[in-house]
Amino acid sequence: MMERVVGWLRRCNAPLSMVLVQVLVTGMMVLSKIVISRGMFIFALLSYRNTIGALFVAPFALFFERNKINLLGWRQLMWIFINAFLGQTIALALYYYGLRDTTPSYAADFLNMIPITTFALSLILRMERLEVSSKKGKVKILSAFICVGGAMVITLYKGKVLHINWPSFTHHVEANHKLAKDIRRHNIKRGTFFLVGSCLCYAFWFVSQVKLLKSFSAKYWPTTLTCAMASIQSFVIGIIIKRDTLTWSLRWDLQILVIFYTGILNTGVTFLLVQWVISQKGPTYPSMFNPLALIFTTIVESLFLRQDMTIGSVLGMFFIIGGLYGFLWGSKKNISTKNTDNLLLLHKNTNVVNNQVMSLPVVNPNPNFLNNAPSDVEEI
Repeated sequence: MMERVVGWLRRCNAPLSMVLVQVLVTGMMVLSKIVISRGMFIFALLSYRNTIGALFVAPFALFFERNKINLLGWRQLMWIFINAFLGQTIALALYYYGLRDTTPSYAADFLNMIPITTFALSLILRMERLEVSSKKGKVKILSAFICVGGAMVITLYKGKVLHINWPSFTHHVEANHKLAKDIRRHNIKRGTFFLVGSCLCYAFWFVSQVKLLKSFSAKYWPTTLTCAMASIQSFVIGIIIKRDTLTWSLRWDLQILVIFYTGILNTGVTFLLVQWVISQKGPTYPSMFNPLALIFTTIVESLFLRQDMTIGSVLGMFFIIGGLYGFLWGSKKNISTKNTDNLLLLHKNTNVVNNQVMSLPVVNPNPNFLNNAPSDVEEI
């Protein structure tokens, strides 16, 4: 009996790891929503969480890649600066502002839009060429339109409100009525604008990663240095916006928990788990679990934050999830690209990063991609 249990755990360790990653992402989104709604300055949150993330990953870089620091030069520092600015400072700030003005589940929908946005940008920049006549190409285009349609349904169509009552949690909900009321103060139009901007920034971020990872082919050092650089950038931008010292002071309450939670668990633990699963199952495997974060977040919202769903949000959610899976299926097949295998691997890695978009700044690439990147990339 024990041998069967051990065997089952060995077979299921990869999916269980990815479920854990989605649980961590869900916790991050809900907790971040709470502290931001309570008035925590977003750039202070970004600066502190990136500092904790850099300190957590740095020992791995020093232990496993102590010799690779010699590869760091002015060119690498430039791309680290750009990578941090696009992915961890601006994109994440826009996402947090969008989260502030909407709900965690609404914001989670846009995480699933990032692979589609990146794919569209890669076509515009001619980093990828799609054969419309092929089955895989048609599936990817159709899936992209389905995802965009789902986002439009969520934004433009509300429909009937679905009240979900959880009797066992009634006492908890009533105790947190004031918090739930504050969190439900939304500005959907402004929040959608921020979230769309975040998706676009992440798409450009993946382009900058091509340059960074080709010139600095390490796993832990780019993550450590990008977190450190993003911490400095967030601090400088935050000081320009708000110089009040009270804005940067931390209260020993949920704020401290969120900073360490996002810095250690979402940056460190998520990074290690996703990297391990990629090595075991391939780069598209983790992204198959992305919709779980959306489902978990919706459940947590209804349990603790008294958020009601609408018919429009449910329909849009199904459209986005269905479109994402169709897009991932098309991405697994060989499509016509310039240096297909390598660019497809980069595109798959952009799907993987959805598990980590709120977590870490760099995805470890396949070394073959870095050694054989197409010439088009050099001209970007």
